[in-house]
Amino acid sequence: MTADDLKRQAALRAVEYVHEGMDVGLGTGSTAEHAVREIGRRVREEALSVRCVATSDKISRLATEVGIKVVTLEECPQLDVTIDGADEIVLGTLDAIKGMGGALLYEKMVALATHEEILIVDGSKVVKKLGDHTSVPVEVVRWGWTRTRDTLRDLDCEPVLRVGAGQSPFITDSGNLILDCRFPPMEDAYPIANAIKQITGVVEHGLFLGIVARLVIATEDGVRVVERGQN
Repeated sequence: MTADDLKRQAALRAVEYVHEGMDVGLGTGSTAEHAVREIGRRVREEALSVRCVATSDKISRLATEVGIKVVTLEECPQLDVTIDGADEIVLGTLDAIKGMGGALLYEKMVALATHEEILIVDGSKVVKKLGDHTSVPVEVVRWGWTRTRDTLRDLDCEPVLRVGAGQSPFITDSGNLILDCRFPPMEDAYPIANAIKQITGVVEHGLFLGIVARLVIATEDGVRVVERGQN
């Protein structure tokens, strides 16, 4: 079974938490795309009526293509559930790193507007400490970004400018840059998260702490659901 097969299995399980009349947040990334397609299938085949807020232009286009009604966060400021992927997640706390798909700002805005944030992953994304394998994406304004980068270095990390097609700087949907900051594995991510947000020029970071309510993990042994506070 491939990693993509596992992602799809987790997505199908997570979409079971989507019910008639809900307002739903749609995450960004390859895992979240499976959830979007499954919600679209239910809209078409089961006449499921939901409104969805997309966290990126790409996901908005996909959702529209599969028949989902897409609205803005202004139109729908309180969501029932959001389904999204993660780049790393710690069991028990369900603290996570997100943003490798480049949509961390909108993903966090939607997550904080949601009654229940559900993340879907394959088993490779589960870690003992945040930063074990993944950098922390930090979205920064373009003006003066090198100074912001140098200030981030003072937090004992190595920030690297993310590049996109043709090795040009990657630009987020909100028009910003992303610095992928490699930290040592974190015993406590909260002080780091707070320090990052204090830097002028930083828009948002990819540390999702105390936000996630439920995790759906797919492995070769099957699909498992973990609530925050469980192991």
